[in-house]
Amino acid sequence: MESPQEQFLFKELTFKIIGIAMEVHRELGFGFLEKVYENALLVAFRLVGIKAEQQVPIKVYFKGVIVGEYIADILVEDKIILELKSQDKITDVHRAQTLNYLKATNLKVALILNFGKRSLEHERLVR
Repeated sequence: MESPQEQFLFKELTFKIIGIAMEVHRELGFGFLEKVYENALLVAFRLVGIKAEQQVPIKVYFKGVIVGEYIADILVEDKIILELKSQDKITDVHRAQTLNYLKATNLKVALILNFGKRSLEHERLVR
């Protein structure tokens, strides 16, 4: 369970991101490939002045040696990882994947955004 401090970490930015994701979902609808939503989110973030990078490499280290690399869909303001899905539902596998991104980057907050349903599904994860 999130502590009160964690519940509100980057609260305003998180709400902005979710609002923008809802706008993208409303305009595009559901069922496109994740890349379509990723590109649309980047356009929307730029329009409102939110710094965002897509396809950000995340290196995994063991005893100082790189042992793997993942690619995060979007990193917002160097603070929040966005993991995009276009699936029937968000699963434990998606949650575990996203938590691993947080662990590998030492970031604290991630959002899973699922565009695969009639309504945008989102979950906020805190490490």
